[in-house]
Amino acid sequence: MKTKETKTAADLSDQVLEDGSSLTAPKFQPPKKKRKWVKRLIAGVVVAAVLAFVLKGCLSGGGQTVAGSAYVAETVSYQDMNVSVSGSGTIEPNASYRLTTLVSGEILEAPFEEGDTVKKGDVLYRIDSSDAQTNIDQAEISVRNAQLSLESAQLSYQELLDNQSDSKDNLRIKATDAGVITKLYIDQGDNVTVGAPIADILDRDHMKLTLSFHAADAAGFFVGQSATIRVDGTGETLSGTVDSISATNSVGPGGTLVRSVTLLVSNPGALSETSTGTASIGAADCAAGGTFSYASSGQIVAKSAGEVVSLTVKEGDRVTKDQVIGSFEETDMATQIENARIGVENAKNAVETAQLSLDNAKKRLEDYTITAPIDGTVIEKNLDVGDNIDGTNMTTSAAGSTTYPAVIYDLSALTFDMSINELDINQIQVGQKVVITSSAVEGRTFTGHVATININGVTTNGATSYPVTISVDDPDGLLPGMNVSAEIIVQESGQALCVPIDAVDRGSDGGATVLVPGEGAIGEDGLTVTDPSKLEQREVTLGRSNDKYVEILSGLAEGDTIIREMTGASSIMDSVVVMG
Repeated sequence: MKTKETKTAADLSDQVLEDGSSLTAPKFQPPKKKRKWVKRLIAGVVVAAVLAFVLKGCLSGGGQTVAGSAYVAETVSYQDMNVSVSGSGTIEPNASYRLTTLVSGEILEAPFEEGDTVKKGDVLYRIDSSDAQTNIDQAEISVRNAQLSLESAQLSYQELLDNQSDSKDNLRIKATDAGVITKLYIDQGDNVTVGAPIADILDRDHMKLTLSFHAADAAGFFVGQSATIRVDGTGETLSGTVDSISATNSVGPGGTLVRSVTLLVSNPGALSETSTGTASIGAADCAAGGTFSYASSGQIVAKSAGEVVSLTVKEGDRVTKDQVIGSFEETDMATQIENARIGVENAKNAVETAQLSLDNAKKRLEDYTITAPIDGTVIEKNLDVGDNIDGTNMTTSAAGSTTYPAVIYDLSALTFDMSINELDINQIQVGQKVVITSSAVEGRTFTGHVATININGVTTNGATSYPVTISVDDPDGLLPGMNVSAEIIVQESGQALCVPIDAVDRGSDGGATVLVPGEGAIGEDGLTVTDPSKLEQREVTLGRSNDKYVEILSGLAEGDTIIREMTGASSIMDSVVVMG
C-alpha cells in the first residue's frame, strides 16, 4: 500500500528543480473586509425614490397619504359638474376667397395692396377689354340681321294666311250675275290661266230704261219708288221701280234742266235691246223717251290657274248669282302655310340665339372688371398693373401649392371644425358654449359656440364621426392656421356634491358604495390609514358624472372623508428589498 506524500510549504521552499531553479512558496495575505455600508446606501436611495414616486401619485389625486400607505383620504366637496365633449381643430377665417378669372389680357388697374381692407364690390383688377367690345359689336349686328329675317318670315306667313280663304274660293268657278249662259269658253280638262274668260252671262229677265225728267220733278224722286212704263209701238204698260237717280243736272231739249233716272222692270218676254218707251213717276212725266237695255250682262273669268276638273253648265243654261258652275284642281296650300310657319319659328330661334350671344358678350365684358366678392382683408396680391392674366393665372408649384391672383380672408369671425364621435353627436346642439385653448397662445382661454352641425357623417374603420363647426366669440390673439383644443359644454349645471369617479365601487346589482373610515381606522394625523380593517363600505346614490367626478345625491355630506384605495401601492412597497 502506497502512502500519499504530503509536502509542506517549507519543504517546497527548499526544493530544487532539475533546471537549477527552485520553487518559492507564496506569501500569506489576510482576507479583505466586505464593504457592506455601500450596498446599504444604494438600497436606501432606491427606497426613497420609490416612496417619493408613490407619494407624488397619491397627492396628485387631490387626497393626502403618507409613505407606506395604500390608501388616500379625500374630502367630499362641491365641484363644477359640466358635461363636455372634447376635440380639436384648426382655426379658419369666417370666409375666404381665392380670386380667379376666365378672361385674358393686360391688367390696366390694380388699386389695392396686401393688408388692405376691402368691401364687397370694390374694384380689384381692371383688364384690357378691347377684344370683348369687338365681340359685342359683331353680336349686335347679328341680332339686327336675325330680326330682319324674322320680320320677313312673319310677313310671308301672314300673307299666306290672309289669302288662304281667297285661294280656296278661287278654285271654284262662280256665276258673277244671274242670267243665261250665252257662251262657254272652256271645257272640262282644259288648263287655263288667271284672267282667262270662262263664260258670258246675260240677264234677259230684267230690263233697264234710262229716261230724262225735269230736274225739279227728279229732285223729289227716291230709289225704289214706283213708276209706270209704256212700251212704244205696242202700247203695253208695265210696272217698274226707280233704280238710280243722277245727282247732277244736265240741259235737255228746249234748254230745260233735266236729270237722268234709271228704271228697273221685269221683261215679260218681248222686250229687247231695240225696244223703246216712256214713263211717269207719280204725276211727273219724263221729258223724253229712251231705249231698253238688259239689266245685267257680264263675263266669268278665271281667278286661279290650273286644270278645270269639273264643269256643270252648258250654253243656254240659266244660272243664279254666285252659283258654282265648275272648279279647278286644288293646290297644296296647307303645306305652304306649314312651311311658312316653320320658317317663322326658325327665324325666332335665330333671334333668340343671336340675343343670347349678345348677352353673353356683354356679360363677358363684365368679367374684365374683377371686384371683391366679400368684405375682408387682402392676404395675398400676386399680380399687378402691367402683368398679363391668362384666363386663370393659377400656377401650381412642384410641392403642389397653388398661387392665385389674390386671396381675401373675412377675419370678422374665426371658426374651426371638430369631428364628433357618433356616440356623442346627439348631445351636440347649435348654440352650445365651447371652451377653447391653444398651445400657440399660452395662458389664455377663449370661448365660442356651436355654429353648425353637419349630419353627413364620415365612416372610418367602422366608426362614424360628424363635422361640427365652432365659431370663436373672442378671437383676438388667434390666427388662421393655429391648432386649438376645445370642449363643447353639453350640460352646464353649476356645482354639485362630488367625489372622484375612481373612489366609487359600482356593484353588479347597480348599487354604488364608497370607503369611509370607521372609528380607529385613521391615525392621529387624520391622514394615515392605520387600520384598514376598520374601513367601512357606505352606500351612495349617484347622479351626473363627467370624466373626473361623479355627483353624490345621498349617502355623503360636504366635508365627509372618503378613502380611495391606491391599487398597486402595497406591491410597490413590498418590491423594495434592502440588499445586504
